[in-house]
Amino acid sequence: MDVQTLEWLLTDAGHDLLDVAMEAYADAAGDPVRAASAVRRAEPDPERAAAALTQVELRTRAVAKFGDQAPLMFFTPDALEQATRQRVAEHRAARLAAARPSSVVDLGCGIGGDLIAFARAGLTAAGVDLDPVRVTAARANLAALGLPGAVEVADVASIDPGGFGAAFADPARRGARGRVFDVDGWTPPWDFVLELLAGRGLVKVAPGIPHDLVPDGVEAEWVSEAGDVKEAVLWAPVFASTARRATVIGEGGLATLTDEDDPHQGRERPVRELGAFLYEPDGAVIRAGLVTAVAAGVDGGLVDEHIAYVTGDAAFRTPFARSYRVLEEVPYREKPLKAALRERSIGSLTIKKRGVEIVPETLRKRLDLRGDNAATLVMTRIAGSGTALLVEPF
Repeated sequence: MDVQTLEWLLTDAGHDLLDVAMEAYADAAGDPVRAASAVRRAEPDPERAAAALTQVELRTRAVAKFGDQAPLMFFTPDALEQATRQRVAEHRAARLAAARPSSVVDLGCGIGGDLIAFARAGLTAAGVDLDPVRVTAARANLAALGLPGAVEVADVASIDPGGFGAAFADPARRGARGRVFDVDGWTPPWDFVLELLAGRGLVKVAPGIPHDLVPDGVEAEWVSEAGDVKEAVLWAPVFASTARRATVIGEGGLATLTDEDDPHQGRERPVRELGAFLYEPDGAVIRAGLVTAVAAGVDGGLVDEHIAYVTGDAAFRTPFARSYRVLEEVPYREKPLKAALRERSIGSLTIKKRGVEIVPETLRKRLDLRGDNAATLVMTRIAGSGTALLVEPF
């Protein structure tokens, strides 16, 4: 889709065609061929018809990220894939707003997902992007949601972030051959990121970023939503309040854990024997290196020095880990394990593993499960030895 076609979709006639496309998509139960035929009857121009139908398809996919505002927005396929989920963006924007910067510039704003969050948080927000289609979409999205903000076509390297109270960047981490793991291959590259962090910057980076790459004084925050790690954000020293943070967003709200909550910092890791309960730390906690903080919070320890499972003798509910009651230890080797599951009439099995070389889907097939009972199996190492446990969540 080019800028001209997108601008036409923003007209009254374009909105009417989008309504037709939405109805056709629903009537066709998502069948693109049937839906396209209906849209082409309403709009003979093939580019406009295709663009309208594409927007409807993208809006449908975007509900998972943007909720009920998705049907009002405009997207491109790659920009939607790269966009931050709404609740994650809102958390970041609220945290930045609490620091009270005079304004924020989004360097590489895409279709404006983060701009929307910044504006909703009450920040004076501006965005730049090199892609004219994305810029047009970002403007349209701010307007559709009744939010202020300026968006311009520009190379981020040409923008002086010193003119703003804060600067946000989300470097592109995909190239022609797929995901780019070398930070110098990001666009813009790592040197640009370091310059932002030396001022009033915050930068979204890959969750797998090595801790030793984080500059001194910069806070690294890992954020998960509904149990999935969504991003890591580096906060310049002027915005930082700790070294490492794990933020967990769930149905009940938001919780955060920092290295200051960990009494084991710089000390021997607290390994202990298996207790009556097992705790599986959230991915953001693991990425932030705060598993021992969870252990302290549940008055427990690690099952193994190198495994991110926590065990304890008491039952705790914590937003930072999934909690399980340990029912019994079963054989770790496949043949006796299969016999043990047959004996217990287990026909449905959730397999969780950590620190062992197994593929749950493959193992499940090889176990040839039979029975009416369901169970959860944890396969891991305890004190260096392979161990299998039947557990139940609580």
